[in-house]
Amino acid sequence: MSRREQLGQIFRFALVGGVNTGTFFGIYLLLHPWMPYFAAYTLAFLLSMIGSFFMNTYFTYRTRPTWKKFLLFPLTNVTNYVIQSVGLYALVTWAGMDTRIAPLVAAVVAVPFTFLLSRKILVPGAARAEEAQRAQTGASSTV
Repeated sequence: MSRREQLGQIFRFALVGGVNTGTFFGIYLLLHPWMPYFAAYTLAFLLSMIGSFFMNTYFTYRTRPTWKKFLLFPLTNVTNYVIQSVGLYALVTWAGMDTRIAPLVAAVVAVPFTFLLSRKILVPGAARAEEAQRAQTGASSTV
């Protein structure tokens, strides 16, 4: 994959992430008055994760969604969920941040991890192909 293609993928991921974050935050704000903030956060996270799967398969990575990818995708989000949850708890409990804003701040911290993990699941073998390409490019440039 060329550097330009990689940058396009990162840009599309960021765009999808923005849409997904907006969706998550909208759901969170709708649920927040009706349940404890952490329950609202968890339900909003789960619902937006489903949307994220389809946006990332079709738009970001331009790959076909499969049941296997759909079932594995939540595994990549476990890391994201843990990072965001710890961040949310720390921001609310220790930093005294407003419970309506803290999820956005925690989400920003989790973005790089989510990109790498979702790419590994949705585009199997991408890392190996890039490594092989780098090795080939490195080998040809030394000749």
